[in-house]
Amino acid sequence: MREVDVMGVRVEMPSNQPIVLLREVSGDRYLPIWIGAVEATAIAFAQQGVVPPRPLTHDLMKDILSATGNELTQVRITDVKDGVFYATLVFGSGAEVSARPSDSIALALRTGTSIYCAEDVLDEAGLAVPAEQEDEVERFREFLDHVSPEDFEAH
Repeated sequence: MREVDVMGVRVEMPSNQPIVLLREVSGDRYLPIWIGAVEATAIAFAQQGVVPPRPLTHDLMKDILSATGNELTQVRITDVKDGVFYATLVFGSGAEVSARPSDSIALALRTGTSIYCAEDVLDEAGLAVPAEQEDEVERFREFLDHVSPEDFEAH
């Protein structure tokens, strides 16, 4: 397993499909995962520190974990089959729960939990970004700094 950071979310054109972009912490691979608009908004909210007046689903999950004394210790992106990614939530008790990567990432951002990706998933779906293309990644980061969660709402 390799630790990954969440770079952010964006809308892929022309399909208008949101993606979350993960980056290998100690490497040069990026992992784009196509996600739903609701999950993109949840991830963007967490990254921007937006606190809704009432808890959204991922905020509720975080509150349930806290209220019951459960700790989310890891999020693992474990597999990709036919373009569909799979993840596992790992708890302090040792329990593991299968989950969608988008939900797992949204919860990890709210709880400060580390995210890991299986090496074979990075090998299959990861994209190596050579140093000369880092400026394009920097432009993506600038985009992420200026995007709002409302950009992911259906029109």
